[in-house]
Amino acid sequence: MPFDYPQTGFAVQPLREVIVGGVRESLLILVGAVSLVLLIACANVANLLLARATGRKREIAIRAAVGAGRGRIVRQLLTESVILSVVGGVFGLALGYVGIRAILSVSPGNIPRIGLHGGNVAIDWQVLAFTLALSLVTGILFGLVPALQSSRADLNTALKESSNRSGTGLRHNKTRALLVTTEMALALVLLIGAALLIRTFIAIRNVNPGFDARNILQMRMSLTGPEFAHVSGVTRLVHEGLRQINAVPGVEVAAATCCVPLEGGFGLPFQIIGRPPGPTASGGSGWTMVSAGYFETFKVPVLRGRSFIEKDDGGPPLVIINQALVKQFWKHSDPLNDRIVIGRGVGPAFTDEPPRQIIGVVGDVRDGALNADPRPNMYVLSSQIGDGEFALASQIVPWAWVVRTRVPPLSLSNSIQKALQESSGGLPVAQVRTMEETMSRSTAAQSFNTLVLTIFGCSALLLAAIGIYGLMAYSVAQRTQEIGIRMALGAGASRVRNLVVLQGLRLAAVGVIVGLAAAFGLTRLIASFLYGVKAWDPLVFSSVPLVLLAVAWIAVWVPALRASRVDPIEALRYE
Repeated sequence: MPFDYPQTGFAVQPLREVIVGGVRESLLILVGAVSLVLLIACANVANLLLARATGRKREIAIRAAVGAGRGRIVRQLLTESVILSVVGGVFGLALGYVGIRAILSVSPGNIPRIGLHGGNVAIDWQVLAFTLALSLVTGILFGLVPALQSSRADLNTALKESSNRSGTGLRHNKTRALLVTTEMALALVLLIGAALLIRTFIAIRNVNPGFDARNILQMRMSLTGPEFAHVSGVTRLVHEGLRQINAVPGVEVAAATCCVPLEGGFGLPFQIIGRPPGPTASGGSGWTMVSAGYFETFKVPVLRGRSFIEKDDGGPPLVIINQALVKQFWKHSDPLNDRIVIGRGVGPAFTDEPPRQIIGVVGDVRDGALNADPRPNMYVLSSQIGDGEFALASQIVPWAWVVRTRVPPLSLSNSIQKALQESSGGLPVAQVRTMEETMSRSTAAQSFNTLVLTIFGCSALLLAAIGIYGLMAYSVAQRTQEIGIRMALGAGASRVRNLVVLQGLRLAAVGVIVGLAAAFGLTRLIASFLYGVKAWDPLVFSSVPLVLLAVAWIAVWVPALRASRVDPIEALRYE
């Protein structure tokens, strides 16, 4: 049945925006998280190369002394760095292939061109080329500083200095200390972002949806054919279908509807009969077609008035509204005394829409998503709407059957589908799932973002711990003679251990302070993903730094313990 609606304007939108507009921010956050982890990993590699270059000072000095130019030395060190980076890229590519399969197995399927469970993702030549280019660039960039630093060493000093005394102490390792501090700051930013999303996910899961999702089975059916061209045919199907469903052992109550909570719905304007023109006389609201038993199936509380009953099908036009609509238009009056007209001016389908008496007020139900506030809504009986209204709605969304059971819902799936096929003349049933699955789907995107950012945050924490451990272990190894002298002069093992621990924690604390300052600004980028928690949540900003410092303490404890066990005699003999 064609419908002609007046066109008041149009909008133009780029196709790319249509495809990725809904997930652009998510993808940018994921790219940012990947970039931060990459920087931390590169800082670790640069630290490794700096330490290795320090240990090779005499070797490089000898090469320079026998005629090797600075450019040749730099090229040699850069070649080693690039080879290390490319080999790491190859292993990372293999690990990434396995990891991406695991991550995308829980993908909500809302990322364009990925599809549900990542079925369309594959490693192709573009990914290989990007990995190779990234490996080369990072190898050159993060190998250049160690190469330049090593190539300009003073030959006379380097040849006289013993390898175990070169660059001792953190004051001689300023570049490496700066890299470790940077790692700690970047790791803190990622961990704070992950913690905020975790708190958001917990808050969403604890939201009251306005209905009881337990033991509810839902399924869809497209009502096609001449017998459903009129609402009377649909009403007969609803009566017969619900009669047969309720006869299935284990079924408590059932209903039919156009729109299931958390899956969106329709919106229509309405006017309140008898009110003088003004902002409180008309407005817009959600609009849901239901059968008798809908509110009982979802256990939506009836706050005032009454619910629909089967006898209302042949009676005067009725409507039930939710509490959100009452708060907006009936702040100081009783809505049960008023009538409203729905859809006036929308189009031909609503031309004959009659005034409807408000007979009840029900609790608010979250129609769109758990992290979205309940919208004002109107509920009408499917048997009391016009043919054009039902045909228009059916073109947009299939008819839904919802069943509350006394046993696990899926155990009755086959019996309920059989009952519906018998009552509908064999129409197929699709999208069979429980309401708990629907609730899980509504939070799938937040769950996926939280999972991925948490993985990146934990990876950053591990890399930062490795970085500070490596720096302190190298510092202890280089300061073996100094520590031996301290202990020979009377310094106790605990004092030496505390000295190393404090040096390491000092670096971690600086990184935490810098990371906190950066996090205060960067967390605003994920503010649109947060729910029930502020971007500067005090709990997150106080607990995450403590966790990071605790991990840093564990990382520096091992080198500190090793330092406290240095034998002074062996250390003084060591050359």
